[in-house]
Amino acid sequence: MRWLAALCLLLAAAGSPDRSYAADPRYPDWPCAQAKVPEISLAAVWDGPSLDEATARWKDDAKISVLVPRLAARRTPLDQAEKMVTEFLQETAARKSETGKLLFAGLFDTLNAQRSSVMNGLERVTRKQREAAEKIRDDTLALQALQDAATPDQAKVDELGNQLVWETRIFEDRRRVIKFVCEVPTAIDQRLFALGRVIRQEME
Repeated sequence: MRWLAALCLLLAAAGSPDRSYAADPRYPDWPCAQAKVPEISLAAVWDGPSLDEATARWKDDAKISVLVPRLAARRTPLDQAEKMVTEFLQETAARKSETGKLLFAGLFDTLNAQRSSVMNGLERVTRKQREAAEKIRDDTLALQALQDAATPDQAKVDELGNQLVWETRIFEDRRRVIKFVCEVPTAIDQRLFALGRVIRQEME
């Protein structure tokens, strides 16, 4: 049990997000190596004509309001989504420019919202990790105190040791998930840029 307590303490110290080491002090709960950019800049992903009122009107188009969620879904392979965009805009040749603007406005709104949801989730999990690390440290110290007692209560030692194993496992699982999810905002940026590029090509 002593080696378990030492291991749990080391894992909590190594994996706990530390506010003092945040890449940007404005976002102390941001856990990723990538800098946090709260919203996608329209200028960074769209070099086409002004969207004008398209942002407010894209949901009024029945076909676009159905297509946008399918294009935005990460389960839709990017190459398939690009093909869907091409085919859709070719069907609307007479209104291709207007339709293209509406389609991109829908993608921009939808993917920005997805991105914000992912980033907010990452920060929530980071706060849980900080609380979990503190709990692991407290329980580890409590376990060490039980072990150092003149007459250790073995039942309590075993119970707290098993609890620490479970807490540490959850902590490590979350840490792996955070590492994976940190890649999602960048993937969303890339998806929006790629689909915007296809729309622009079809509009020309």
